Formats: sequence, C-alpha cells, structure tokens
Amino acid sequence: MRLPEVWVRFLLAIVGLMLAFGAAIFSTVLRENGSVWGTVILASLALLLATFVGLTTVPYLARRVAASRVREAMEYDVTRVGLAYIVISVGIGIAAMLSGNNLIYVVVAAMLSAVLVSGIASALMLRNLSLDVRLPEHVFAGRPMLARLLLRNHSSWLPSFSVRLVPARRKSKERWLWEAYTFGWPRNRAPQDQWLRLPDRRLRRVREEVENPIVRESVYFPFLAPLEKVRADLEMSFPSRGRYSEKNFGLATRFPFAFLMKTRRINLAREVIVYPEVELTEQFLEILPMVTGEFETFVRGRGYDLYRIREYMPDDLARHVDWKATARTGTLKVREFSREDERKLRIVFDNPAPEVLPPAAYERTVRLAASLGWHFHHEDVEVSFVGPGLEPTEDVFAFLRYLALIEPQEATPVFSRLRASQDYNLIVTAREVTGIPAALASSSYVISVGAAARDSVTSQPSQGAPMPGSGAKPA
Repeated sequence: MRLPEVWVRFLLAIVGLMLAFGAAIFSTVLRENGSVWGTVILASLALLLATFVGLTTVPYLARRVAASRVREAMEYDVTRVGLAYIVISVGIGIAAMLSGNNLIYVVVAAMLSAVLVSGIASALMLRNLSLDVRLPEHVFAGRPMLARLLLRNHSSWLPSFSVRLVPARRKSKERWLWEAYTFGWPRNRAPQDQWLRLPDRRLRRVREEVENPIVRESVYFPFLAPLEKVRADLEMSFPSRGRYSEKNFGLATRFPFAFLMKTRRINLAREVIVYPEVELTEQFLEILPMVTGEFETFVRGRGYDLYRIREYMPDDLARHVDWKATARTGTLKVREFSREDERKLRIVFDNPAPEVLPPAAYERTVRLAASLGWHFHHEDVEVSFVGPGLEPTEDVFAFLRYLALIEPQEATPVFSRLRASQDYNLIVTAREVTGIPAALASSSYVISVGAAARDSVTSQPSQGAPMPGSGAKPA
C-alpha cells in the first residue's frame, strides 16, 4: 500500500533531522579530540540537513495545517447566559483569593472546567457534520420556492444535538472608484434632449455590498444520531431579480450549556439566478388585450386550411360544425383545420441607456417584458426573443435569465440586428416612436416607456386607430 505524500515527507523529515542531530554530536566529539576539519565538515553537514528539512518539509506541512484550519474554522460568540456565568465565576474566584478557602477554589475550578468541556463537546459535534444545499433551477422574484437542506452526521459513535444552520456573516466596505461617465449639457434635460454629450470619467465613492445572500433565516435540527442523514425543506422568497450567491454556510450550536455559540463555516458555494416577477400586474392586464388583439389581427386568415371532416367530439366548438356534411350523412360532422406555422411572435427588449429611466420605471419595464415572454410562452404561439447582448433565442428561460441580470447600458439599438421575417414584433423600448424603422413598424406593436412621462408605459399599435385611452398614435 502506498503511503500518502504527507506521511512520506514527515518520515523523511524525521530521518533528516536524526542525521543532522547525529552529525552535530559527532562534530562535538571531533572538536574535543582536536580534529578541526572533521568538526567543520560534520557541523556544516548538520546545518545543511536541518536547512534542507526546514525548506522542503516544514512549509508543506504548515500549508496543510493552515488549509485544515480554514476548512474547520470556528467562530465563538459569548451568549448572555455565558456572560453571566463568567461574571459569577470571576466573583467566586475573587472571593476564593480573599478568603483562601480551598473549597471555593475547587468550585471555581469546576465552573471553569465546565466552559472548557462545553467548547470541546460542541467542536466535536460540529466537526463530523456535512451539509448540502440544493436549490431549484428556475426561481422567480416574489414567488416562494423550496430549498432542500441535507445534513449528515459522519461520526459512528457521537450524536449531534441542537444544531442550527445560520446565515453567513456579511460585511461591506467603501472605496473610491473611477467609472465611465457621460457628460451632458444642459444637465437638467433628458439624455436624448441634451445638446452636448461627451464621454468622461468621474471619481465616486462606492459602497461595496456583499453579494445578495441566499439563506436569510436559520434552520434548527434538534438531534442527529450517528451516521444519520436528515433532510429539511426551507421555504425562501427573493424580493427582486438578480444574482444571489453564498460562498459558505454556518452550522452553529449552543450545546451543552449554552455558554458559547460556536459556529463552523462550511465552504459550500451556491448561486441562484432570480428571474423578474411574472405576476399579473395592473399594467400587464391593461396592455395584454391590446397586444393580443393586434397580433390576432395580423395573423388572421393566414394560416388555416381545411384538413378533414370527421365525427363530432364533445369538446369541439359549434362553429366548426359542417352542416352540409351533417345533412348528407345524417350524423354530426365537424371541420378540422391544419394550421401552418404562421403564428410567430418576436419579443424585442430594447435596453435603454443609463439615466434614461428612473430605477423604479426601469424595473417595471423589465418586469413587463418578462411577463409578456412568460405569457406567450404558454400560448399556442412560436415565440423568439431578441435583446442587446442576447443571441436570438426561442428559450424563454434564457430570456428570463438575460432580464434577471440586465442593467442599463450604452448600446447600439437592437433594431439594427433585426432581420426581415414573417414574425410579428412586440417591442418594449424607451425610444420615441419615430426612432422605430419603417420596415418594422408595419408588423410591430410598440410598448414605449415615454421619456417625458418617465413612469408611465404607452401602448402603440402598429396599424389602425389608437386604442381608447392610450393617447398613442400608430407607429
């Protein structure tokens, strides 16, 4: 059986140190006998052997010990019970010193040993535990979801008591940062209305926040038997879209006396991308009928051909009944249609530049685009998605992930990337209607987040009269 590298290095270090020690002893003997050269040679050999061991073995073993300490890092927090216990112990210790009573010294020693026993017992229980956190693949903001926690006790003889999964500690700091900036004048106007816009840089003090945490509350495990595996489901809800991540999780316990809260950090990296909300908001319910009506008008009569005439089924619509065939055969007949692949919809998100929209209006725009994509994904429509920095895709989850991480940025208008097709375009943009190319306007429905209103969304159909109450003109 092959020995691990750490044992090989350790044994070689022992042998090298023994040889160095022997050479040092013999050099002393030769010095007493008057052999100068022998003394110099053996003393130099002993020094070289000790230096070689120190340079090759000691740093390697030190790195392994440091890594082990990082993996098994423990945090200690004194509880209120522990603080009161320490104050009482100090008081009794002062009384023992003033009185010289041996019995009080014994009491103080027993009280202090209880603190030591508490620390050792809790460390042993936490050291044998392993944790696994499993998160769902698709998570939406504002919707509760279940995360599965798996905690296992690897000890074959020692149980674990009163273990709690706790969120990791997070700290934030501030620093000065040079960032890209666009100088615009007049400053009190919207970016598209400014006379002068020049690229610039500015120095700004930025508060670096740690990444958004995944676990925000603790989970309690009262008891784990030896070699037992416990499963718990934790309900989570994320308030907003974005990236949420954890680099480590904490397992804490107050067992056995609650003097200390001992926490062991477990290096377990987890990340979840939270999609924007796709709930039926008032804004979405106001726009959806107009979008659906325009789309149905666009595709009406373009993709329905008679496939066959068959027997009537209970779930068939009455308007599909073929009365001539019914009268001829004496049984109820219905027409069945074959639909060509004509119901194609392309949802285009035109990401605005920074400072074009207020943060709240920008978030509502992202949420609206996500809700439209999610809605038509479940309809009998072939949907594709386009956006700046997003490769054209038919995967709704790729589009939702794109919207989950998107931020305002200076980019080329997405309209320049759109190719001519038979798709009906549903465009969500902050640009003026006049900025939409004429080739797209004939087969598009524009949802414009007006720069003047800043907080309102205006629906603009591509053809026909303006919708009642929208105040919009056809694109």
